[in-house]
Amino acid sequence: MGALFLVTEVAAIGGLALYRPALHDTGYVLGPGADTRVFLGALCEFVLALAVTGTGAVLYPVLRRRNEGAALGYVCGRLLEAAVIVVGIISVLSVVTLRQQAEGAAGADDASLVAAAKALVAFHDWTFLFGPNFVLGANTLLLAALMYTSRLVPRSIAMLGLVGGALICASATAVLFGVYEQVSVIGSLAALPVFAWEVTLAVRLLVKGFDEGIGDLVRADAE
Repeated sequence: MGALFLVTEVAAIGGLALYRPALHDTGYVLGPGADTRVFLGALCEFVLALAVTGTGAVLYPVLRRRNEGAALGYVCGRLLEAAVIVVGIISVLSVVTLRQQAEGAAGADDASLVAAAKALVAFHDWTFLFGPNFVLGANTLLLAALMYTSRLVPRSIAMLGLVGGALICASATAVLFGVYEQVSVIGSLAALPVFAWEVTLAVRLLVKGFDEGIGDLVRADAE
């Protein structure tokens, strides 16, 4: 679980860094393009979707011993988050296909081409807001609450998750109503607590695991 959480962080940052500059540049659609960069960014987000799904699957046997309904809700929430991410990936790859087809077409309407590409990029931006922001925030709140009540990890770590989940949901709401841009200084600062929560939790699990006694619960459940 710790390794999967670290993978989600690396993949999310990698995807954003790789293809966001290319897709928000009109020259990408009309020029030779940076298809390899966009493909690598899409691959990073696909890895992100797989890792997000994996965290829910790996945690379920542990969490169900504490609260089966909440554990199932967390799995479903992670699946929803991954599904939204995959939909966003498809919209990005559609921009590449559009650019490649228009590149070999004589007399292509540049204005129409740019408008279509911008629509697909906007679609991806909205999936990025609702997946790795709204749904992630809800999932973080649910998991942190379970960790807090069950004491599987120190409560200080769980509190960081509760603060991070609430803050990223509030930030996503502000972006939704146009208070500030999603990729901005304020947006990045609002995402820092949930980033710190996932990294801290991952390191804790890799170094020590859950608090003593959880192993017995898992073994008893398997038997």
